[in-house]
Amino acid sequence: MNKSGTTRRQFIKAAAAMPWLSHAADPSRTPPRVLYSNDTTNITSCISPFHKDREPFRKEMLEATVDEVTELVDAHMLQPGLGMVPMWPSKVLPLAEHYAWIKQRYGQKPDPFGQFVLDGGDIVQVFIDRCRQRQQAAFISFRMNDAHNKEFCDPKPGEKPSGSIGMSVTKFYAEHPEYRLKPDSLRGVDLVQNWAVPEVRAQKFALIRELCENYDIDGLELDFLRFYSCFRIEETPLEQRIIIMTSFVREVRQLLDQTSRNGKRRWLCARVPCHLPALDVLGLDLKSLVAAGLDMVNASEHYFTTQQHDLAAIRVQTQGAALYFELCHTIWKGDKVAKGYDVFPFRRATREQLHTSAHLAYARGADGISLFNFAYYRQHGHGEGRGVFGEPPFEALKALRNPQAPAQQPQHWFIAQGWRAPGMNPLPVPRKIEADKPAKFNFDLAPPTGGWKQDARIRIQTDQPIGKGKWTATFNGELLNPTHDVSEPFPVPYPSLLGKPAELRAWTLPPKLLHEGKNTLEVTLKAGEPLSVIFVDLAAGQAS
Repeated sequence: MNKSGTTRRQFIKAAAAMPWLSHAADPSRTPPRVLYSNDTTNITSCISPFHKDREPFRKEMLEATVDEVTELVDAHMLQPGLGMVPMWPSKVLPLAEHYAWIKQRYGQKPDPFGQFVLDGGDIVQVFIDRCRQRQQAAFISFRMNDAHNKEFCDPKPGEKPSGSIGMSVTKFYAEHPEYRLKPDSLRGVDLVQNWAVPEVRAQKFALIRELCENYDIDGLELDFLRFYSCFRIEETPLEQRIIIMTSFVREVRQLLDQTSRNGKRRWLCARVPCHLPALDVLGLDLKSLVAAGLDMVNASEHYFTTQQHDLAAIRVQTQGAALYFELCHTIWKGDKVAKGYDVFPFRRATREQLHTSAHLAYARGADGISLFNFAYYRQHGHGEGRGVFGEPPFEALKALRNPQAPAQQPQHWFIAQGWRAPGMNPLPVPRKIEADKPAKFNFDLAPPTGGWKQDARIRIQTDQPIGKGKWTATFNGELLNPTHDVSEPFPVPYPSLLGKPAELRAWTLPPKLLHEGKNTLEVTLKAGEPLSVIFVDLAAGQAS
């Protein structure tokens, strides 16, 4: 076959693998199924097959992050920085001037990504080119209000902020402390900017405009969860918050349309909380956003994989848009073991937990699955006592593109603590348990293909050894039989924050007690000292 015939055959094969790519000029084209978010900074903060500890950034490292998920994801979402300082040649914020100011104010040289651009590179174009080669849609995910390193904006005498300060703080930000939510606070999350201020929104929009005008991207995600505060709630009422956010999304939609190339409609996505109360805090009225031109809604717990969410209600509010549910590398974090960022022990999501979470999301109306911070299974940060690291379970992603595939996998349901945005419901755990005071834990379950056929096992993990404390448990009102088997139901490649036998209690769960929707475990401490339940899990099926 001649060269043109070979090229045509390769294109047809690629289009068959990802059919939405073949509808690039059609507004009604099928949306991508699996989204993969890449925060860029993982390239140099994580030890990986393509990055040794402290090895300087090279463009081949960015390309490798695209390569390693080829044929596993449909759309790759690059976060080029923190939404403050561009990782591309910019006229909105010329980097030579910016990093000269950083040097003068903080005594810090450019970060590796800034230096790459100063040397003539372009993070965004390298990313787009590689996505084209690997048949992945190239999205940019833009952080709306990132808090990283904002607490170091105004250093004390003799204090030297981290080398990432150049990605986090600009002269515009430093010169307008009145634009910060709580200017007198030392917490980074309080120091993000107030979106009620037009100048704040204009600064974000200018950077987004530059991206849309200069790059042939397939889509843009507006990340409203980095971080999840945008307003002084006491000053800006809900109605006004909704007007501001909806107007901004509408303007971005118009910008995408005005700058599109070859008649291609670019996707517009929003990363939003997966809990309804937090949407109001941020001023995100999903119906209004979809009407304003939002194509995709990415519902997220912000940093954790969870199975407690309002996805079914969000599905109702997002008719006309594709709905995604986000999975992350962790289901639970412990306390800090050192100063700085990324210094927690993590209980990382296993293959079974990822598949079960995806299965529930599809059952509650999701059209696809997204991955966030998936690279952070790898070693990163510093400090002892943070558990075992390893390569991300990329093989687990193969089952995510087919909505029926996760339903055929073993199920591992769990209730764990995570970070919750302001306005979200209280955390289901930890829960203090006192003698003779029953405590209820609710699971939203979706049956596997063919239904539940084998006994399941349910466990509680406490914050201290249980000792001789006596417990009883019911599930959907039926008394359960205890079992001495408190072992992990499936292999755990990353053992961290797992319960010790003395901290665990377990019961056998007959399959007839499990049903679609809400299921309730009620545990009672009949005798013993008070303690807290910090984790609950329910395992059904056998490991494959």
